[in-house]
Amino acid sequence: MSGSLRTGSTNTALLEAARLLAPSGVSITLWNGQGALPQFNPDLESAVPTVVQEFRDLVGTADGLLIACPEYARGLPGAFKNALDWLVGGETFVRKPFVQWNASPRASEAQKSLRLVLETMSGIHIDEAALALPLIKQEVTAESIAAHPEWAPQIRDALAAFIARLQTPAP
Repeated sequence: MSGSLRTGSTNTALLEAARLLAPSGVSITLWNGQGALPQFNPDLESAVPTVVQEFRDLVGTADGLLIACPEYARGLPGAFKNALDWLVGGETFVRKPFVQWNASPRASEAQKSLRLVLETMSGIHIDEAALALPLIKQEVTAESIAAHPEWAPQIRDALAAFIARLQTPAP
């Protein structure tokens, strides 16, 4: 899940690079649809909008979530927080493994806030698979990230750690 709506987002490119570097047999589906979700309103729970249900279903079927989210004014982007709010009322996120990736290591406040929100939602953070790469203010693409001699091994290692935890039975 990318937390950015921006075309050319480094966070989205990082997730696309992960898809390029994923080991055989591992499928990564990129979701960046928070801009299509309506504003969260508990009154809509009785007739959940189709786009919201599709999002919930996608999260529910995922073995785990790779999340790359930017920091805006030391916090989460509003559209991304809105997407998370749509997950709160259901069961699709409960005990869902997740890992936070970051295209800007200096964006630590949003990362702390995001982790607090996701753990409050009963998600399980996989610490050993966390990743922060210095991609901000660089002209990068998924392909250039995936081909980078320093970044590609870090992405592969983080993916391997995440996959290993997903394959380990929960206590």
